[in-house]
Amino acid sequence: MSNALKTTLLLGLLTGLLMWVGQLLGGMQGLVLGLVLAAVMNLGSYWFSDRIVLAAYGARELAEQDAPDLFRIVRELAAGAHMPMPRVYLIASDSPNAFATGRSPEHAAVAVTEGIMRLLTLDELRGVLAHELSHVHNRDTLISAIAATLAGVVLMVARMAQWAALFGGFRRDEREEGGGVLGFLALVVVAPLAATLIQLAISRAREYQADASGAQLSHAPQSLASALEKIGAVSGRIPLSAGPATAHLWIVNPLRGNWLASLFSTHPPIEERIRRLRAMAY
Repeated sequence: MSNALKTTLLLGLLTGLLMWVGQLLGGMQGLVLGLVLAAVMNLGSYWFSDRIVLAAYGARELAEQDAPDLFRIVRELAAGAHMPMPRVYLIASDSPNAFATGRSPEHAAVAVTEGIMRLLTLDELRGVLAHELSHVHNRDTLISAIAATLAGVVLMVARMAQWAALFGGFRRDEREEGGGVLGFLALVVVAPLAATLIQLAISRAREYQADASGAQLSHAPQSLASALEKIGAVSGRIPLSAGPATAHLWIVNPLRGNWLASLFSTHPPIEERIRRLRAMAY
């Protein structure tokens, strides 16, 4: 199954989950209000995503004379993707990583850490930047905003139901209309968990898609595979100070954890990404 089709199916599943929650709750007015509120918050984040995340990491905009090789690679890749030249930023961190952001190719920015500039060869850096520009070209920021809106409504409605039950606003007859105690538990426990897992699955599918698109853009899947191998080895020793809200932006997940944390990861296993890229190379 292609990653684009998988993303479409997962978004459809998330929408179906939202409709089921509305039916279970029995109050579509509250559901619509939650949808509007979540849409406003997430679309606002989508519209200003570049400014928010760049400011959060203290990114410094570069001029071409600051990093001519970096600018040359970004310009060549942007031309190959038929995109305008994005703005280029540097983040003062020894942890090797990179991300691209922006609501459209016309409002794109790419950021690299000092660590990744020191670690990778120019060919490997080209593979990483091709991956990141593919995110912008594939409109992954918009897809993430849609998924976050749908999942956010499910979480918001579940939290409202919890508080209503706590203060007696969610009466017994309302719970019975939604399927009794089991229906109530499904609303406040199962539905939010399912929404989160689907949202993360969408993020992982978009990472695979950006790997594939980036490999095609750079014509060098092996270079991206080599870069991921190096970044994965070093980033574990030199962690990046990043929050869960922006972890999905980076080419390699900056957050580390056990096998349970990997279930809730925004990125697929790096070993599987490398395997797929090397399969493309051969």
